[in-house]
Amino acid sequence: MDDWFEPVTRRLANKLILTFTIIIVLVVSSLTFISYSMLRRESVNSSIASTDNNLLLVGRNFDSYLKGIEQLSLPQISYDEFNYALLYETQDYASKMYLESYLKNLYFSRSDLETIYLYILKEHKYYWVTKENYNITVRVAEHPSIENLPWYKSALGSPSNRSYQSLLGAGDGGAALRSPADYPVHPGRSFMGYHRLFRSIVTREPEAVLSLYFNSSGANEILKDIPFSTGQHLLLLGPDNAPFIVDDKGFYNHSVQSGLLSSLNRGEGRFVLEDSGEKYLVIANTGSAQGWKLVKPIPYRMIYEAATTTRRWSLIIGLLFLAMSIVLTGVISTRITRPLKDLSLQMRRFGQGSFNAEAKVKGRDEIAYLSMHFNKMVKKTNELINERFKLKIAEKNAVLKALEAEINPHFLYNALQAISTRALKNGSADIVEMVDNLALTLRYCVSGRETVTAREELKHIERYLALQKARFGSRMQVAYDWDESLMELSMPKLALQTLVENAIKHGLERISSPITITISARPEGGTAAITVHDDGPGISPERLEQVRLALRKSWEAHGEMEPDGSGGGIGLRNLDMRLKLLYGEEAGLEIESGPDGTVMSMKLPIGGVTRA
Repeated sequence: MDDWFEPVTRRLANKLILTFTIIIVLVVSSLTFISYSMLRRESVNSSIASTDNNLLLVGRNFDSYLKGIEQLSLPQISYDEFNYALLYETQDYASKMYLESYLKNLYFSRSDLETIYLYILKEHKYYWVTKENYNITVRVAEHPSIENLPWYKSALGSPSNRSYQSLLGAGDGGAALRSPADYPVHPGRSFMGYHRLFRSIVTREPEAVLSLYFNSSGANEILKDIPFSTGQHLLLLGPDNAPFIVDDKGFYNHSVQSGLLSSLNRGEGRFVLEDSGEKYLVIANTGSAQGWKLVKPIPYRMIYEAATTTRRWSLIIGLLFLAMSIVLTGVISTRITRPLKDLSLQMRRFGQGSFNAEAKVKGRDEIAYLSMHFNKMVKKTNELINERFKLKIAEKNAVLKALEAEINPHFLYNALQAISTRALKNGSADIVEMVDNLALTLRYCVSGRETVTAREELKHIERYLALQKARFGSRMQVAYDWDESLMELSMPKLALQTLVENAIKHGLERISSPITITISARPEGGTAAITVHDDGPGISPERLEQVRLALRKSWEAHGEMEPDGSGGGIGLRNLDMRLKLLYGEEAGLEIESGPDGTVMSMKLPIGGVTRA
């Protein structure tokens, strides 16, 4: 018969191992999934916020850069003298020298100027300024008419008499092929041409065009402030979406085919773009002055990289934790079932008539309690069997039945889980929710931590109020107005519950009409102001003064404060003492009450615990 007990206790140990393993797997997998989802969402929001702010700042700097170019293109001394020189440069040598001197000074004024052209429309020629062999030379050359060039037409139709020209070739970025009538500019040295049209003061007819070609040194100095990682891209597009600077011309061509420009034309600041199987989050910033666009496509795989790494490590750690837990569960379950095996064996012997059976008593748990009482029963049986055998047998059966009927006490949390499981099987979802909330509330209350985060405390309050909701029904309404920046605020555990309990006690329990409890938190300088407001009947002035007096008492007088039967003053006083112990005198409670209800306020330093 001994062989029968071995598989029974082994099956019990296997059940324990399986139960704890399932719980651990569910907890680890749930935490991994939740943390991964939250990290993915936070990664996207963080990337959007940081990139938006960065592009906004760089875009403002680039607008200033363009304004500097516009100021540079205007005559710096006198427009009349400049206009006169344009009219008479072929007849007056001084006018010709004036223009050459003006262009030289203009060239020397900026380090990113590559070439300057001043085209005289009626003469079909241009003055040309560039650097040759470390010398700045002004040359004059005949040139065909530029009136059919796209940039000239754009400047002619512009209210500000200006236009921008992209120097990326058709195969290199999407700009139109350069016309033979255009200036002999090397695209590899310049990234942008700026054209300023000068008109006659009297007739307003075009007289000349000043063309400034810039290398990318100035723009690159501004764009370098945008964080740039491998796999990301950066595009600088003009007001008409013409590309001026692209980091990868092949990517730009593919992205245009995938709908990049159509999304930008619709004014979308953020959108998703798929290119060659890669999914990108595209963030665009449009300048407020002239409509230039900074576009930064970021691969989603880079955004999710931190979340993916965290998920991988969470799975690895979870598997290691699972393996260790299985081993520990096996050892612990074996130690738990060993006394049960011994007790079962002694009870079998006792049932077969061996009245000298005795179970070993180890520890002070339920099994030890049963073993101790079993031993007492055996001893008592041996004492009585010598007196009256029949009475002993009857008494033995009664004691055994009493033992069978005796409830083996379990830990409260496990009992609540069993109730929840049974209610779930019976389809009682409301009972399941109440039992689960009670179990989680009890676990939260007995946890050893002194302080928790506001997010944890609010979650506990939600479970607590869900239980109260079952009591008060629709009479209790709850509203939250908690600043998101204070979700990680450190606060004493159950501090918020103390305020909510007072609101229920002095509001809901005193009247039968509906009452709204509002829980809010706002930052005020270096502190967080947390309030619980109920629109109930309020507290009487006498009672309110008693509570305030209790809060003002010194710590030495705390032991002298007697409860009034309501329990409210003692709870608030204890909370006030905890706040001052944890955070110093700057923290504490305040209470106000009137016709509009009662407001209980708690001030905490945002920096956390200040005491040593």
